[in-house]
Amino acid sequence: MSEEITPFAREQEQEELQQQPEQSVAQGFGKGDIATVLLGVGSILDSTLHPLSKLLSQALDSMTVVANQVLEGVNNSLGPKK
Repeated sequence: MSEEITPFAREQEQEELQQQPEQSVAQGFGKGDIATVLLGVGSILDSTLHPLSKLLSQALDSMTVVANQVLEGVNNSLGPKK
């Protein structure tokens, strides 16, 4: 009793084999994984950019103080209004 494999059965087996890796990849990658990756990237960006924003804020404050001093010096050197 040997079973004879028809060309149609062979095509079905090949299609099933081709679909199996796709299914296993899809099953291994859950919905929460993307959210976890995005949360991690956001945390990295936040921890990197937060100190840079503080540094930029301090630099701008210092420039404001210097600009005020320059303007006061220019104003004093021009003398009082007539």
